[in-house]
Amino acid sequence: MGENALIAPPALGEIGASTSQWDAGDYARVGGFVPALGQAALDLLDPQPGEHILDVGCGDGTLTLKIKDVGADVVGIDNSLSMVGAARAKGLDARLMDAAQLKFAEAFDAAFSNATLHWVIDKERAARAIWFALRNGGRFAGEMGGDGNLASLREALDDVLVARGFGPPTYAANWYPTVEDFTAIYENAGFKEIDARLIERPTPLEHGVAAWVTTFRRGWLDRAGVPVEERAAIADAVATRVGTTLADYVRLRFIMRKPR
Repeated sequence: MGENALIAPPALGEIGASTSQWDAGDYARVGGFVPALGQAALDLLDPQPGEHILDVGCGDGTLTLKIKDVGADVVGIDNSLSMVGAARAKGLDARLMDAAQLKFAEAFDAAFSNATLHWVIDKERAARAIWFALRNGGRFAGEMGGDGNLASLREALDDVLVARGFGPPTYAANWYPTVEDFTAIYENAGFKEIDARLIERPTPLEHGVAAWVTTFRRGWLDRAGVPVEERAAIADAVATRVGTTLADYVRLRFIMRKPR
């Protein structure tokens, strides 16, 4: 990629807005199932040797490394300082950058995203930024939370928060779209040939619901004003209320193309 196509990597202190908060070590321990189950989306991308590929929301770089291993030239972006550090420790080109504030222009043959876009509330801007990052004819494939994702777990957490005197945040932390809503956003950004579908995927939580709450809803607990010392008890109460370690994940898997 030419120097005119890519902006220099931002310093690790320049963090963008986010509805999530991550600790790479905690995520690797509790959330390892996320990249493990992202293989189907990676297969849909079908990265090829020599391609220039953007990984939107690379996390700790587990799937980014798989893209690199096929011989592609991959750049990962994430707005978590901890995650970017973990990805760089794997020898990856990982940059601290928000998906809605990408600084690339027609630099990539393809883009990929796994379990990220549902955290990006400025979805229209993100869709357009990804469109601009791709060369004409470039494809975008990935997976995110879809309509109905984690409905039971999220309801249980909010119920426990209210019962303990904490008001859940009044604004959305996630975008879990229907196929129609998702398609409309990306068509408006300029993408064509959009194939998007919802996939119900009940997922066993190896480390339990309580660990899921403290890891995956850390940002939600922050905004609800829950003191750190009370979080374990709240997480345990959510686990008891749910009564299962099977999370009601619903994924939206997609592939689309920027016109030539």
